[in-house]
Amino acid sequence: MNARRAAGVLLALLVAAAALLGLAVSVGSQGLEPVWTVLAPPSDAGQAALAAQIVWEIRLPRALGAWAAGALLGVAGAVAQGLFRNPLADPFLLGSAAGASLAVALALVALGGSAGMLGGAGAPGWSVLSSSLWVRLGLTGAAFVGALAAVLLTLALARGVQHTLRLLLAGVVVGVVLGAGTQFVLLQAPDALQAMQAFLLGSTAFVGWSSAGLMLVAAVLCTAAATLLARALDALALGEATAASLGLPLATLRLALVAVLALATASAVAQTGLIAFVGLAAPHLVRALAPTTHGWLMALAAAMGGALLLAADTLARGWLAPQELPVGVLTAVLGGGYLLWLMHRGRLRGQGA
Repeated sequence: MNARRAAGVLLALLVAAAALLGLAVSVGSQGLEPVWTVLAPPSDAGQAALAAQIVWEIRLPRALGAWAAGALLGVAGAVAQGLFRNPLADPFLLGSAAGASLAVALALVALGGSAGMLGGAGAPGWSVLSSSLWVRLGLTGAAFVGALAAVLLTLALARGVQHTLRLLLAGVVVGVVLGAGTQFVLLQAPDALQAMQAFLLGSTAFVGWSSAGLMLVAAVLCTAAATLLARALDALALGEATAASLGLPLATLRLALVAVLALATASAVAQTGLIAFVGLAAPHLVRALAPTTHGWLMALAAAMGGALLLAADTLARGWLAPQELPVGVLTAVLGGGYLLWLMHRGRLRGQGA
């Protein structure tokens, strides 16, 4: 029965994602613009070509990229919560977010002279850099390398993956220290702060077909790998001693889970910046809809994370059109409200008991 219910929830989430995708490509600078009216051939052929280019080259890859980034954060959150046996664990727990932020800050400082000449004066955020594909690729690569380097540093400080508590504490220390390093770099180079702000707030504004394709492939691979490793998470949920008694190579499986967590988080962060609460909330929502084993949880969390971020990105673009709200700000507000609701519900249950 649980498997049938989980399959039904997964199908519903995929259908919801398809509906949200249709809505996302219908939201533009003027708010809601049904895609069939945008693509309807007007009398001006040049205007028709421009409208088609906006939909197929800007809105569609951005929507697919938002779904893929949410899926990566969702599966990373499910892995983190299972690995640390903590429902409050999130994908950034091993310092990957802090490492990516520091690497991007250093890259912006290194490109400071040329980056300032790429866009017009006063161009906000990433738009200063968007005219140069190579600069954008450099920042993406820096974020990915920084995130993975932070995870490796966490593993080195924790002396491997044998002790979950030590790994958790090492991740917290690495995150704090690298976060302080990012602030120090920005204090020394305040010109980089404006471009850095977009990364810190999270944005899908410059996700193109290459970024979307990369994240979609990473989402499929990470979800498949996490599903194959789900048995280890089920065993760890019963306790370290029980998992060891089952004859599982816990050290090797933990290392593989950390690798999946790092790859999924780094792939999303490198393309969209820091987007909070999606990886934390997606597994919670899935468990509320369909309590199941980690085998189903990975696919469900990925589908839920994709739907959440796609919905948030669509709302962020259409709510204050023609202005755009950073999607990371919106997910932080909604995610914080959701956690407060969970706390309130738990307190009420405790009083009732």
